[in-house]
Amino acid sequence: MAPAALIDREAESAKLRALADGERPALALVHGRRRVGKTFLLSNLWPAERVLYYSASATTPAINRQTLLDEAARWSGEELRIEDHPTWRTVFRTLFGLRSDHPIVIVLDEFQYLADGERGMREVASELNAVWESGLSRAAGLLVVLSGSAVHTLEALAAGGSPLYGRLDAVLPLRPFDYYDAGQMVSRYALRDRVRAYAAFGGLPANLAVVDDGRPLKENIAELLLSPHGVVRVRVQTELDQEEGLRSTARYRAVLASIGLGARTAGEIASAMGQQSDTALKRMIEQLEDLSYLVREVNFGASPQRGVRYRLADPATRFHHGIGLWAESAVAALGPEAAWRVRIEPEAFPSYVGRHVFEDVARQACRRWGPSRGLPAVAEWGRWAGHDRSRREVEVDLAGRTLDDTMVTGSIKFRTRPAGVRTYLDHVVALERLADSGHGWAQEALDPNSPFWFISAAGFAPSFQETADPAREVICWTIDDLYP
Repeated sequence: MAPAALIDREAESAKLRALADGERPALALVHGRRRVGKTFLLSNLWPAERVLYYSASATTPAINRQTLLDEAARWSGEELRIEDHPTWRTVFRTLFGLRSDHPIVIVLDEFQYLADGERGMREVASELNAVWESGLSRAAGLLVVLSGSAVHTLEALAAGGSPLYGRLDAVLPLRPFDYYDAGQMVSRYALRDRVRAYAAFGGLPANLAVVDDGRPLKENIAELLLSPHGVVRVRVQTELDQEEGLRSTARYRAVLASIGLGARTAGEIASAMGQQSDTALKRMIEQLEDLSYLVREVNFGASPQRGVRYRLADPATRFHHGIGLWAESAVAALGPEAAWRVRIEPEAFPSYVGRHVFEDVARQACRRWGPSRGLPAVAEWGRWAGHDRSRREVEVDLAGRTLDDTMVTGSIKFRTRPAGVRTYLDHVVALERLADSGHGWAQEALDPNSPFWFISAAGFAPSFQETADPAREVICWTIDDLYP
């Protein structure tokens, strides 16, 4: 159910409120992918009488100019006629002069739709800048917020060469929630189910808002994600159709489906799609990266261009393409509830959560809570997966280098039984095999001065503690440490 108050976004809220309460006119840019919570944020920071909120539509600049003036007239009580506003410059001059004796906020959401293409956007930005530079005569404050989901189009407004370059008082990208803030939206669930809910519904507030945490999680998953008419399922299926500038979206969906079903490299994606790994495919992958649908990964310590693997960024997209498509026949034959009970919950979901989501959760928790608890400060956490010199598989779940150049490594488990001696010894053996294979960072990690960091949802058995090297710092977190 939707929260009554803002979750997270404290820094963005504070900055926008400070600009709105300032003594001079201010201009801010807020951008983020669809359903990340831009509208909710901008609609809940100030009382309605202070904010002129307008969301442009994917029609034409002329229609948006008319509807914007209509909304401004309704909000302000002034008579605003389209024939008096033939250009965007005249529109902006009027908007920025409304209620000049009162502090106001003007939000122009989906700002990219005010223009027709990239060249048109530059012209609209130029018109806005001309009014802004001419000097605004107001007795009270003004904040103008440009917002939108065409992330790269909006980012270009702040870049060098843009008419607004150097004019923006704040540029605020909104990201999906991490595991913790996602858990705040389903706070009636037990901690383990909050992880599972994040694994299914991801970090987009709009998807989490329809989850009823007063009902069992399995019912929400069956109804919202597995049912052919499920709200979140339909959103995930159609989200690419709403992206600006993508043609043949079926091919982009095929890329996502290939990765969801196990392809990780460009060659594997091409093979799964039955085509060549050519320039066109690589361009599609890059576009999906730019739109935040894909995340590029490399092994810890490897070159950023070597051994590149891809995964789906948001867990809801990962769930749909990795589990929803896999179970589609079972859902059609048995229905969503029975398919969950018979196929998904006992077979696919535990491995998906443990291997593909809980590791993300743990690394997010290390970044979020580690430094404030006096634990090693690591700039970026990674992992390592591949083969040693003998072609045997090796995995290290957690690997990072502290700001004082010390290695930190560890293991992450979502099992229902406490981690025992094998968890500790398996990690040491993995490091030894990688060190013998020539990986210098693994040799560093074996040094007793390099901490180990273990995260086990179910806690730790006495045998684990008895085996741990007393000369080494061994950090042990349970699921309770992830949700303080």
